[in-house]
Order: sequence, then structure tokens, then C-alpha cells
Amino acid sequence: MQRFNLDNKVVIVTGGGGLLGGKFCESLFEAGASLVIADADLDAALAVSEKISQKSTRRILVSHCDVSSPTSVGQLIENVVERFDHIDILINNAATKTNDLNEFFAPFDKYSLETWREVLSVNIDGMFLMAQAVGQHMIEKSIHGSIIQTSSIYGILAPDQRIYEGSLHNGIPINTPAVYSVSKAGVNALTIYLASYWGRFGIRVNTLTPGGIESGQNDIFVQKYSERVPLNRMGQSFELTGALLFLASDESSYITGQNIVVDGGLSIW
Repeated sequence: MQRFNLDNKVVIVTGGGGLLGGKFCESLFEAGASLVIADADLDAALAVSEKISQKSTRRILVSHCDVSSPTSVGQLIENVVERFDHIDILINNAATKTNDLNEFFAPFDKYSLETWREVLSVNIDGMFLMAQAVGQHMIEKSIHGSIIQTSSIYGILAPDQRIYEGSLHNGIPINTPAVYSVSKAGVNALTIYLASYWGRFGIRVNTLTPGGIESGQNDIFVQKYSERVPLNRMGQSFELTGALLFLASDESSYITGQNIVVDGGLSIW
């Protein structure tokens, strides 16, 4: 079990204030990591920090970061190195639905190029910028690090359009936009490229792919989605943390370029 221990490891979690990011931060902190909670929504990141650090903030740095901005990413890396000296693990997790959900969930034939580019600027450009900055740091410091990139089941499967009729999320009609699927497929491609590119430096790069996570969808969606899943239910955010800790820790020291799918079996049908 000692090989799962993350003591003396410094971990950056982008999108650390979100549904998955917050749970990732909690599990990494409990495993002993020094934690950098980075998010474009600083208040959300601070709320996660307050939740998990009731006894001590010694091992936590909270930072605003717009991952689509090279300047913001560079400032984040500078702040982390100043505070903790080095970076061992990157959870490349930040993603966006934009600030206009009606535009984000618009049908494909009416989708705006502006919204398309806004989503890609975070979901792909942000992944590229963070991986580039952290990977270079690891090489310079001779760190055999681990980079874990969050994708989605819809990066490897097409969404079943039938499940969205009558489906809502927090009262808003939902679907899976093409830009979301395209961006998540891009994450998988970036992972295998970087795993090959940085393997000689001992840097491991893997993808964590969640299936549908229950997070405020209405009963219609939950029922329709669950019927597509062998385990007959949606996932919970905490059910991703076992795979995350495995990929972050020395227990996965010979695993790189892989996509660990946590989907209740959806992708086998």
C-alpha cells in the first residue's frame, strides 16, 4: 500500500473547483499529496480548499488559472515552483461549457463558430498548454512524473441521441454537443502522442475517461442513460478516484499511453 502513498508529491489539479476536480483534490490530499487547486473560478477553488483542509492549509495552494492563456499558465507554474519547488503530477482536468449554456447546448446545424472555438480553447488548447509547461518542468528537474488527462466516454463513443428527449440538467434541456465529443477525442490523441514523446524521460501520460456522472440531471435522463449501462446506473464522482490515485502513484509505474475507462460497462455494448 505504500506505493499508493503520495507523500512529498506535488500535484496540480486544473479545474480543481469543479464536480470532478473537487473530488480529485480531496482524494489526492488524503493520499498525502501537496495540492495545487487551480481554476478559472477562484471562489470555487477556495471552497474546495476550505472543505478539505479544515486542520491545515500547509499542503495546499489555491490559484486562479485560465488554462487557455499562456500567460496565466506560466504564472501558475511559477507560483507552484516558488511554493513547492517542483511538480510531480498534473491532473489535466479543466474543461468548459462556456458561460452561455443555451449556446453550448445549441443543435449542431445552428452551432456558432465562436462557441466552438471557446470550448476548444479550454478543452484542447488548455490541455496542450498545461502539459507543455509541466512536461518541460519535469524534464528540466529530471522528474519521472505522471500526467493524467480527463476525457469522456463521448471521446470514444458517439452519444445516443435518443436519451436526450425530455432530458434536463438543473432545469436546462441538454445534449452532448459535437464540440464536446471532438475535444474529448482530442484529449485521447494528445495523451498517446505525449506518452510516446516523453517516455524516454520517464514521464508517464495517461487518460482517465469517466462515463456519465450523476450531477443534477432529471429522472428522465438518469433512467434513459442507466438503461444503456450494464451496471444499470450512472456513476458517482467518488468512483473515479481509485483509478486516479492508481495512475498518479508508483503502483502504475509501467503504465503509459493508456485510457482507463470508468463507465459502468457502457462502452462494452
